[in-house]
Amino acid sequence: MMRLQRRHSVLPGFGLTLGFSLFYLCLVVLIPLAALALKAASFGWGSWWSATTAPRVLASYRLTFGASLAAALVNAVFGLVVAWVLVRYRFPGRRVVDALVDLPFALPTAVAGIALTSLYAETGWLGRPLASLGLKVAFTPIGVGVALVFIGLPFVVRTLQPVLEALDPEVEEAAASLGASRLDAVWRVVLPAIAPAWLTGVALAFARALGEYGSVVFISGNMPMRTEIAPLVIMTKLEQYDYAGATAIAVTLLVASFLLLGAINVLQAWSARRGAVE
Repeated sequence: MMRLQRRHSVLPGFGLTLGFSLFYLCLVVLIPLAALALKAASFGWGSWWSATTAPRVLASYRLTFGASLAAALVNAVFGLVVAWVLVRYRFPGRRVVDALVDLPFALPTAVAGIALTSLYAETGWLGRPLASLGLKVAFTPIGVGVALVFIGLPFVVRTLQPVLEALDPEVEEAAASLGASRLDAVWRVVLPAIAPAWLTGVALAFARALGEYGSVVFISGNMPMRTEIAPLVIMTKLEQYDYAGATAIAVTLLVASFLLLGAINVLQAWSARRGAVE
């Protein structure tokens, strides 16, 4: 009589830990998001549409999405440069610079907002010379973009660093030995290898900027129709006990974040299939 052999998992208690992980994920993430969506659905289409298309709300959308996109594009360039320097070069103070990249993660957003406002105000260290040139940063949409660049940079750098570390410099040298110029090596070897991680980091920075509140609320000035962001409109409506309007705007931002992450996943899958074919 043959005895059935039980397959042992490498990690003991896999079923229990998987069940606990799914339960915790549902409790912390899925249930609150589902409750938000159900709350918005209970208000009806007419109420949701009127709350999300009011002129003040539309102005906050334009500023929030526009500044978030601009900040993500800026971080896409400078985040790549910072990650490249930290990975490919050795210089005095490198560890300090690497630690400073994580500062926006550790710094409370309110502290970051106050610091940026003090720095870029017309009486600040950077605000005074910029004001003399006719450029005002604090209490303008530019200030909102500066704050979003500050909080989004680590997402791009920390997403790119492991990929750049895994990319062997000898691959670029091999391309150069085959006659490729430095620009061709970067375009045909480096960029295809880091593109999925690069897009992911930019998307995370963009998604993070959409919901940023603490660091923006100080430097923006919170002027309706000019420097008021969508999260601030949500807070204002909650203070006015307009729960329907706040929920409708929150769901709109949530859907935008889901669509963004879905698009990035599609791009990553396409990039992976392209790499497998090549």
